[in-house]
Amino acid sequence: MKLTGAQANGYFAKPDPNKTGLLIYGADAMRVAIKRQEVIHALIGAQGEEEMRLSRIPAGELRKDKALLLDAIKAIGFFPGTRAAFVEDANENVAPMVLAALEEWQQGDAQIIVTAGALKPTSKIRKAFESHPNAFAVGIYDNPPTREEIEQTLRTAGLETPSGDVMNILTDLAKALDPGDFRQTVQKITLYKLNDTSPMSADDIAACAPTSTEADIDDILMVVADARADQIGPVLRKLQAQGVNAVSLCIGAMRHFRSLHRVACDTTGRPNVWGPNKDRIISQARRWGPVKLETALTVLTDTDLKLRSAGQNAPAMALVERAFIRLAMLGNR
Repeated sequence: MKLTGAQANGYFAKPDPNKTGLLIYGADAMRVAIKRQEVIHALIGAQGEEEMRLSRIPAGELRKDKALLLDAIKAIGFFPGTRAAFVEDANENVAPMVLAALEEWQQGDAQIIVTAGALKPTSKIRKAFESHPNAFAVGIYDNPPTREEIEQTLRTAGLETPSGDVMNILTDLAKALDPGDFRQTVQKITLYKLNDTSPMSADDIAACAPTSTEADIDDILMVVADARADQIGPVLRKLQAQGVNAVSLCIGAMRHFRSLHRVACDTTGRPNVWGPNKDRIISQARRWGPVKLETALTVLTDTDLKLRSAGQNAPAMALVERAFIRLAMLGNR
């Protein structure tokens, strides 16, 4: 059975110990690892690994010893509680062993947790979990985290969800950082706020956030928002040579222009902005105005959809460059 969206996040937070297993797959190994850690912790508890209720099986070892997974799910534990057998970095080479374990699993056996990279719909492992009546498959994609995911990260760290502009700042930060970096930042905020009962503030976030969030990408975003169209091409070539991909650029641009739109719509006269480019962002927001920023967000949304479209043949970086030039020309009007 396939799980998506809020349904998947709900299961990660509260997995059913009576299920046969769970497959988590995706191209971003860090995102997959975070979800795997979350679900295993929720399944066996903080002491599960110490009590030997977790069996870790690298795919390479399973390929050499085909009985490892089946032995792990059938083994009798020394301690009471839910058990899990975790297969890491699975691929089609270990599909026969994983499928055999799914077939042989019975109530009382250890739950099968499998992680893998990007799996095609034709993958034997993916098809087995998606079609199994008592198992789940979840695809993890390179999308910005949802508000629910951010709130879950805060709850796990023991922090209350902030309200208003502070939550908006935290959301922007979550979209700017890699998932692992964002989780580390939240943990820093937890330590920073130790014995401090006051609500989380923008200053608290600024004190714990990395001094630069995608600094190189921020350079091109400032060029675009300052409407310097002639500089877009050279800066993009430099970023491309450094390995920055088109999707990251588009996500960063959407984050930046959403921030500008929020500042442009602020009616308090004291927009809540943090970071080294605070004054520049406020100036950009006032110059663009809400209407042009909404148009810019539409352009970026359309570009993002094209980048993720399976039928898209145009070079990804060329699509982003064209969108950035359109935005710079829009900003000059």
